[in-house]
Amino acid sequence: MIVRDRDEIIGSDREVEGRGWTSRRLLLKRDGMGFSFHETIIPPGAELRLWYKNHLEAVYCVAGNGSVEDLATGEVHAIRDGVLYALNDHDRHILRGGTEAMRLICAFNPPVTGRETHDADGSYQLIEE
Repeated sequence: MIVRDRDEIIGSDREVEGRGWTSRRLLLKRDGMGFSFHETIIPPGAELRLWYKNHLEAVYCVAGNGSVEDLATGEVHAIRDGVLYALNDHDRHILRGGTEAMRLICAFNPPVTGRETHDADGSYQLIEE
């Protein structure tokens, strides 16, 4: 059984920051679950152009607000507490922070190792341990 306390991850090597986001990586590839599981904080007003071409991601908002834009269709979806979006087709998208910081719970498949940060096109490279 794996038990982790988010408060123990803050400030450790499992907390990774980039421009407009902080990711607290609760489960990683080395944990052997077949997916990784993160808490991600998006500050108000942030705008992230993302494309997880190597991963599928499901995102569930538990606090705050913002939006996600599907770049293939131009559709913009409001994100708030209780809303999930899933990037089931490696969707290119823009995630925008709203008036309050968003707290997102995210699952990635394949799992990340913990060393990934976004590259120039907004994706994570596949890193083999």
